[in-house]
Amino acid sequence: MNIPIKRRLVIFWENNTVGNYDLLEDGDELFTYDCEYLKSQQAVPISHALPLRADPYGKRQLRPFFAGLLPEESQRQRIASFLGLSESDDFSLLEAIGGECAGALTILPKGQSPESDSLSKTECSHKKLYEIIKSLPYRPMLAGESGLRLSLAGAQSKLPIIFDKKNFYLPENGTPSTHIIKPELSEWFKGIVHNEHCCMTLARTIGIPAAETQIIKIGDIPCLLVTRYDRKTDDVTGITRRIHQEDFCQALGRPPEQKYQSEGGPLAREIIRLTREGWSTTPAKDILAFTDLIIFNAIIGNADAHGKNYSMLYDGKSRRLAPGYDLVSTVFWPSLATAPAMKIGGSDSINSILSGHWRKFAEEIRISPTALRARIKQLCTAILTHTCKTLSLPDECYAVLEIIKDRAKKLSEV
Repeated sequence: MNIPIKRRLVIFWENNTVGNYDLLEDGDELFTYDCEYLKSQQAVPISHALPLRADPYGKRQLRPFFAGLLPEESQRQRIASFLGLSESDDFSLLEAIGGECAGALTILPKGQSPESDSLSKTECSHKKLYEIIKSLPYRPMLAGESGLRLSLAGAQSKLPIIFDKKNFYLPENGTPSTHIIKPELSEWFKGIVHNEHCCMTLARTIGIPAAETQIIKIGDIPCLLVTRYDRKTDDVTGITRRIHQEDFCQALGRPPEQKYQSEGGPLAREIIRLTREGWSTTPAKDILAFTDLIIFNAIIGNADAHGKNYSMLYDGKSRRLAPGYDLVSTVFWPSLATAPAMKIGGSDSINSILSGHWRKFAEEIRISPTALRARIKQLCTAILTHTCKTLSLPDECYAVLEIIKDRAKKLSEV
């Protein structure tokens, strides 16, 4: 017996229909790939956990991917409250804010199309942007604003924006954003903008791919302006194209509330195995790149590097590890927990990863312990050569950089 469809969301990849996400009258949910899409030579799955097939996927199978597109924790709660929705209602939340998500997908109610409203944007003065940023703690992602359907995963206040090197614009009607603004709004994490900019700059400088960042000030609010690596703007036409991505919770079929290893989240060896067994089209390169990110997060003292903070980028048939993002030295704030979100060799604290932990980690991910130790020393040595001046960092980054360098010195001796 077929259960009638109550509401339907259409999933677009650029302007092509990929599939339908249906809410049934009995409350169940289904995702079904579009039959014409399946016939295409260019068809690729939207997630490793949702391989191409004609049969529909049920709620248990589809939820990790689709829920993973939504904001998390307090951000999700406030959006739901503002819109008068249940925070557990993934379908209705995506119906309201799924027009501009991480990756290449646009999610719209049946009958709407991204084609008719493409390249729609509204210029945003600094005064207006300041007002918007101040409102984010109470109204994340400008939820409910006419024409805006913005969604980004994570628990931190942020805003997708279009920036053309001079002016800011709000992306409307599913128009791709180019940047993300991450304002410093919480007294609990004072200095987070300079902290993240320092860590991201340091990573890029020592050869670890990471998203481009710069510090800006909107009114009296320090903000991190992050260039989106899942967007590519043509220098001639100015048209921005989406590049698909998914984080490793989505890829491994874990819902976002299980992003931490202690809660059933991805293990480093699971990510390596997925990469090694052919999901990456450049497995050897990506295994080394992922290992570098693990090492780097250990050096900077990032205890919050969980399964949603590592992603894969999908461009056509190419699948590769995404650049680093959300690289923050959490040990900068002594009150924060030091238990690593993703353990290294069973370590219980980001502050006490010993040689035995690294040896066990090397065994778990099937790489040479000697090669791993050499790479740790190499990255630590590279970090120790830098100062705020050589990194072109403002003085506000000095304290966090000194913490990182002190950690690098100790880890180089492991």
